[in-house]
Amino acid sequence: MELSLPRVVRPKQPRNLLATCAAAAGLALVYLLAASGGWPWNPKRGLGLLFGFLGAALFVFEMAYPLRRPKARPFGTAIAWLQAHLYLGALALLAVLIHTGFGLPHGLLGWALLLASVWTVGSGLVGVLLQKWIPTALAEGLSVTALFERIPELLERLAAEADIVVEGASDRLDNYYHTQVRELLLRPRFSLAYLLNVRAGREAALAPLRAMATAVEPDQREKLEDLITIVTEKLELDAQYSLQRLLRSWLELTLHVPVAGLLIGLLVVHVLTWALY
Repeated sequence: MELSLPRVVRPKQPRNLLATCAAAAGLALVYLLAASGGWPWNPKRGLGLLFGFLGAALFVFEMAYPLRRPKARPFGTAIAWLQAHLYLGALALLAVLIHTGFGLPHGLLGWALLLASVWTVGSGLVGVLLQKWIPTALAEGLSVTALFERIPELLERLAAEADIVVEGASDRLDNYYHTQVRELLLRPRFSLAYLLNVRAGREAALAPLRAMATAVEPDQREKLEDLITIVTEKLELDAQYSLQRLLRSWLELTLHVPVAGLLIGLLVVHVLTWALY
C-alpha cells in the first residue's frame, strides 16, 4: 500500500477530533456573534478578556503533560493524555487568536506571546506528524529492522561480512571495495532525505557496483552480488538510523519544551501587567 500523508495522519480516535472541531466552531461562533453585534472587540474586557483567560488556562494545563505518569490521571491512560495535550493545545491557540480579535499584537510582549504560542502549538503538531509518519515509513518501506542502539554493532558485522566476501576477489573489485565501499559500511549516515523517501539515494549509491557486473570476470559476479546485498542492507540501516534519530530528537530540534516554558513565563508577566495596570 502506498504511503500517503492522509492515511498516515488519520486519527486513531476520530471522536476526539470531531469534538475538538465542534468546540473550535463553537468558540469561533461566539466571536462572530459578538463581533457582529456592533461593539468593538476589546482583549482587556468582556468576552475578549474571557478568551484570554481561557487560552492561558489551557496552556497552563498543557504544561501538566509531563506529570501524566505513573497513573495518567485524570485521563486514565497515556494515550488519552496525549490526545488531550494535542487537541486542547490547538484550542488554546484558537482562544488566543480570538482574544486578540485575530489582529496583530501591540508591543514586544504581545508579539512574544503570539509567536511563542504559535511556535509551541506548531512544533507540537510537527512532533505528532513525525510520530505517525516515521514508524509507518520504516515498517512499509524497508525490509531491515533494527533498534537504534544496535545499529553501530550491526554495521560492524556488515563490514566484517563484506571483508570475507571480497577475500580472493579480483584486483579491480578488491580495490573498489577498499577505496569506495568499506568506509561507507563503518558508520551510519544521517540524511533528512529519508523522511520523504526511505529509499532516497539507493539507486545512485548502488549504480557503480551494478555497473561493475559487465567489467568483472564471471567467477567474480557472485561476490559482486553479495556485496550489493550488503551495501543495500547498510543503506536501509542508514534510513533506520536517520529516522529513528529524528524521532528521538524532534523535541530538542524544535525547542518545543523551552519555548513552551517561555510561553508560560510570558503569560504570567502578561496577567500581572493586566492586573496591575
